[in-house]
Amino acid sequence: MSDYIQNKLRNIIEANTLEAECNWLIQKGATDALELMTAFVACPRFLSKKIIEITPEQSWELNVEIPGFSVEGWSLVRLSRVWLLTQLDSSEKETYVKNISTLFDTAEMNELVALYSALPLLSYPDEWLFRATDAVRSNMGFVFDAIALHNPYPGKYFSEQAWNQLVLKTIFNDKPIHFIESLESRLNENLAMILSDFAHERWAAGRSVAPQVWRLVSKFMNDMLVSDMEHLIKSGQLPNQQAAAITSVESGYGPALNLLADYPELEKAAKSGQLTWTILETTDLNTYVPQP
Repeated sequence: MSDYIQNKLRNIIEANTLEAECNWLIQKGATDALELMTAFVACPRFLSKKIIEITPEQSWELNVEIPGFSVEGWSLVRLSRVWLLTQLDSSEKETYVKNISTLFDTAEMNELVALYSALPLLSYPDEWLFRATDAVRSNMGFVFDAIALHNPYPGKYFSEQAWNQLVLKTIFNDKPIHFIESLESRLNENLAMILSDFAHERWAAGRSVAPQVWRLVSKFMNDMLVSDMEHLIKSGQLPNQQAAAITSVESGYGPALNLLADYPELEKAAKSGQLTWTILETTDLNTYVPQP
């Protein structure tokens, strides 16, 4: 882990702690591995549980160093635990991996959140791949969010299959997929077809699908997906129709574009850039709400 990131995290901590809190944390960060790991667990006893404040400049600096990494919305305890992990000596791989693994094996939920949040900062990233993919299967919502949302680790290290599982579970759990880092760069045809099948299952059960789902399929438009666009257009729900318009225009696929012939205003808005996925990010249709 670079000194730059360690220092930036420390600066944010110093700006959000009382003097006694900061002194305790800095002291523990300079101790041996065992005491440092003990401090990781003990953080809630010595630190405020408040949500940190971070400046736009600090947020930008972290993102420049590690694209997609963000601490916005974190508690002071979560940030402090992540910073403590960056203080562990990583020069001896076996010892380092053993120490981190011990924390994983004994962690309660909030400790797991910190550990998964720290994955982009840990040394030997391949060593944590199994634990990261295992977190996708977690039934603890906060743990799943820590690996799936605002975390650059999955986008960089997950296989296509593991990545697709993460995206699908995010959608299934009605989470905002635009918070998944590397979403656009990890698009793939298998995922597009999986999402089409998922939508068919929902529609057959009289349920809806969040319009954001369709931002993942436009590059792989085919006749099956055109039929999905037709379903959206005919649903009578404006967010669905808007999603179909954006997807069809992005695809450039003739049969998909032809669907918009009777909807000139939607077509114009999508082609001109007035209608974008960003606009729809706050208009998700809950998967579990039956269609009228």
